[in-house]
Amino acid sequence: MKLAYLFLGPMALFLLAGCSCVLSTSSEDLLTFVGCAVREFTFLAKKPGCRGLRITTDACWGRCETWEKPILEPPYIEAHHRVCTYNETRQVTVKLPNCAPGVDPFYTYPVAVRCDCGACSTASTECETL
Repeated sequence: MKLAYLFLGPMALFLLAGCSCVLSTSSEDLLTFVGCAVREFTFLAKKPGCRGLRITTDACWGRCETWEKPILEPPYIEAHHRVCTYNETRQVTVKLPNCAPGVDPFYTYPVAVRCDCGACSTASTECETL
């Protein structure tokens, strides 16, 4: 499953500066929030030969500081791009319903335990560039 899909949900669990605090969110809070937090997210787990299963899990969500500035030597720009990404995860496996004979019914996905602003790692995240 592509981790980039894990971004939306109804509640936020903020893990900021080592302090855990649960806040209900409004659309205004989400528009002004800067940082990275664990947030509840629901998605449809599916694979060929099985019916889909709606799963609610925890994922990373947020906005991180990013900047670019011109410099005199090549490559003529200094860039600092951080993304809200997984710092710690645990794996959960579920059994998908009504799988065809011979199809492995098990589906494994990551659950965010802790999220931080950091470099995008293609080992755990779909890092999109323009």
